[in-house]
Amino acid sequence: MPDAPAIETRDLRKTYVEGFIRRKRQEALKGVSLRVERGEIFGLLGGNGAGKTTFIKTLLGIIRKSGGQAQLLGFPAGDRRGRKLVGYLPENLRVPRHLTGYTALEYYGNLSNVPTSVIRRRRGALLDKVGLAERAKDPVRTYSKGMLQRLGLAQAMLHDPDMFILDEPTDGLDPLARSQVRGYLTDLKRQGKTIFLNSHILQEVELICDRVAILDKGVLLKVAHVAEITSGRADLGSVGGNGQPHAEQEALELHLDLTGSEAAIRQALGHLPIVNWQPFSAADFRLVTRLPTQPAVDDLIDRLRVAGISIVSLARRRVSLEDAYLEIVAETVD
Repeated sequence: MPDAPAIETRDLRKTYVEGFIRRKRQEALKGVSLRVERGEIFGLLGGNGAGKTTFIKTLLGIIRKSGGQAQLLGFPAGDRRGRKLVGYLPENLRVPRHLTGYTALEYYGNLSNVPTSVIRRRRGALLDKVGLAERAKDPVRTYSKGMLQRLGLAQAMLHDPDMFILDEPTDGLDPLARSQVRGYLTDLKRQGKTIFLNSHILQEVELICDRVAILDKGVLLKVAHVAEITSGRADLGSVGGNGQPHAEQEALELHLDLTGSEAAIRQALGHLPIVNWQPFSAADFRLVTRLPTQPAVDDLIDRLRVAGISIVSLARRRVSLEDAYLEIVAETVD
């Protein structure tokens, strides 16, 4: 179903029941509504126990949902028609230790109904792409954790799927290998592929993802473009019913270094709030203010220039994705 979104869930719920006598119920997903468009790189963020892996396994039909709706590439979650269009890398890929890089790809490819002749035609280029060409004939028991991750990426790409679901794809990789993986994912996006990844390395997510969702204890807290989260806006808006953030957002925080008279600067600022004012000399000042919109920023610059104020530097406050994530999760705790 090419017109359907890559992922769409509505009020998705999953409850685990533990014990036989005193049955204990644990809600892993609490009404998650999310939409992921085709062709984007989407990141799912959350700490241990947030429900990320449960969400992925529910989409793939590895576990059954307790309620709500979930579709993968236009098919119900778990439908074989959708699953065969997905390349999946689990968090801890278990590869039989006696296999080599070559035979491991045959093993996983045959599980996906890829003909052995096709696998043997593709496997050399794939292992070369992930940096395992020289170890292709070595048993995987001699592979490091990072090498196993790269082998897992190769098996996910083997059947040329429309979508990739990757659970901690850069776990165990060194900085150079992580950079290479980002390159692979960027290439896949250029080919029109959809990438849905779960990662606790937020610096990686910030570099590669178009949008992210923040999940905490089974509750979807935020969905936003990475640029929105790191732009310095204090509030990204709450999540709407389709997993999209509402439009309302708070002011932009602007940091300026200015040269000119204090009176002229204050007059140009008008009624804008001065969050911080730091004089360095009689004519050099550093200040922080907040403005509601980008046109308001443009208007302030015009007023400063008309007043003869020299703008030495101007920057919008930028927060890291990790800082924003911690702030959003902390708000729910409070």
